[in-house]
Amino acid sequence: MKRRWVFVTILIVVLASVVIYSATRKEKSVMIKAVVASGKFDVIVSTTGELQALNSVDIRGPEGLRESRVHNVKLVDLIPEGSVVKAGDYIASLDKTEATTALQSMGDQIERDEASLRQTQLDTTMSLRDYRNQIKDLEYALEEKQIILDQSKFEPPATIRQSEMNLDKAKRAYEQAKTNYGLRKEQSEAAMTKSEINLKRQYQQRNELNKVLDAFTVYAPRDGMVIYKKEWGGAKRKVGSQISAWDPVVATLPDLSKMISKTYVNEIDISKISTGQEVTIGVDAFPEKQYTGKVTEVANVGEQLPNSDAKVFEVIVLLNESDTTLRPAMTTVTQIRTNTYDNVKFIPLEAVHSTDSMSYVYLTVAKVRQIIDLMEANENFIIVNAGLEAGNEVFLTVPEGGDKWEIKGWDIYEKVKQRRILEEKKKKEDMERMQKEQAERAKLMEEKGGVQGMPKFDMKNMTKEQREQMQKMMNQGGAGGMRMQTQR
Repeated sequence: MKRRWVFVTILIVVLASVVIYSATRKEKSVMIKAVVASGKFDVIVSTTGELQALNSVDIRGPEGLRESRVHNVKLVDLIPEGSVVKAGDYIASLDKTEATTALQSMGDQIERDEASLRQTQLDTTMSLRDYRNQIKDLEYALEEKQIILDQSKFEPPATIRQSEMNLDKAKRAYEQAKTNYGLRKEQSEAAMTKSEINLKRQYQQRNELNKVLDAFTVYAPRDGMVIYKKEWGGAKRKVGSQISAWDPVVATLPDLSKMISKTYVNEIDISKISTGQEVTIGVDAFPEKQYTGKVTEVANVGEQLPNSDAKVFEVIVLLNESDTTLRPAMTTVTQIRTNTYDNVKFIPLEAVHSTDSMSYVYLTVAKVRQIIDLMEANENFIIVNAGLEAGNEVFLTVPEGGDKWEIKGWDIYEKVKQRRILEEKKKKEDMERMQKEQAERAKLMEEKGGVQGMPKFDMKNMTKEQREQMQKMMNQGGAGGMRMQTQR
């Protein structure tokens, strides 16, 4: 009985502890606060990327595979990736089976063609000799007919006429035989020339294939670090990979003195990105290090990465620093600074609460929901244009009973509302203007009979603000599927 009371007592204590702990956690979560800060504010777009060398030299397998009838060869040996090599050092070996088979087949064919050429030469020699004998016989027959005609001058006219006819037939037979002999000789020479050319071509192919076989052992073209070549699917080449005649690169030797970070920016943020923007780069392999760089390229056309539904745009960032510890394919975190404000107020994103028509915060004093006017944001904070002062305290979570707190700042709400109306009006006017310009261009194109003579829409003549506005509208689908012809 005593043991039962002990158990009940322990259970009550545990339950009480749980209730007290839960109440404490709830109270703490309600009381989390933040202070409105002021000062410099950077608008950052963060993405992950991959290091690559700005310049590199390809380590290529044998050239001329296609001409040598060898379409694919397999890597049977490859030195480890990351190996530091000097010019002329061994890199890889390729399987010679297909090339050796092709060489053997080519040799067999050459032997058959050589035998066929010799047989053709013998047949031609014998055939032409027979033709020459026939011509000689016809020549003798012609002389004989001439003698008969000469001796028939005292014969009757009919006999003389018969002799003349026989002589004429002999002449025509002789001339025809000589003509046939010339044609036969030309025909035979053409056939032999064709066979000889075919043999020469096969000899050349065999020599090229022998040279190709010599290149099945791959050596480094210069000093550097070996980085495996990436195939179309993204996988790196390795032992067992196929090297095609169209892409015989086995690996690369990157120039590690100049590195880039290749990254992809979501279509929602791409309108903020432009060349020349400053970037902070972190490398996962060395979290204690940071590098700087600049955006050098921004893709004009989006793409869809594997296993992703979002459209992204390729962005290239050139690193300012050179570091021998950096290696291609290392993962980077790139923070692109798209804008900087020198003296603004900002609060954590978690402090902002919104409805369809307004944004507000919970002030820690007076139990008030204060309407605020917001500007740009980064990953953690957002700029407050109006409604708060530096040093004000706000709740990061909804306080108990906060939905019943008084709302203040309706004048700010009206200003934001009017600004949005003006922005929508301007966007509509810009859209109508562009549609009108498009219609005018289409009409001009129709009048001029097609695209020829059509004035092109030149974005280079637009201001930076106009280009950004155009890009934003296109990204938001505001152009209504409108297609514009642009010049770079």
